[in-house]
Amino acid sequence: MRIADSTDIAAEPETVFAVWTDVQRWPEWTDSVRRVQRLDDGPFTVGSRARVEQPRLPTMVWQVTELDPGAGFVWTNTSGGVTAVAAHRIVPIGPGRVRVELSIEHSGLLAPLVRLSTASLTRRYLRMEADGLRRRCERAGPGSA
Repeated sequence: MRIADSTDIAAEPETVFAVWTDVQRWPEWTDSVRRVQRLDDGPFTVGSRARVEQPRLPTMVWQVTELDPGAGFVWTNTSGGVTAVAAHRIVPIGPGRVRVELSIEHSGLLAPLVRLSTASLTRRYLRMEADGLRRRCERAGPGSA
């Protein structure tokens, strides 16, 4: 039960990574997120947690389970018998160009119900995140996130 999207961005991997991992600023560049609150101090790393508020979805706490600087991160949420794993990957495709790959996968007893009720919205939100990330990174330019 995986939903995915991708887009190409004219930016360096480090720029995209810096924008993507500055999670509290997501509402500035994607309407798919209302608010993000980091629940811990310090750098964004494995174990970091954030409370994410999105329109039409319950507020969820996500915890980083994988982080590869410049290449992306994965975070996970478990709630109500469903585990969601959201991956954010950065793949270099040429000088100053990357492809970002976003995906979310649901598992657990109620996963089929979650997918049925949220698949269309999830697809729309992944597209909004990809497009907003592209605009933000291409505007930021090298060395500025």
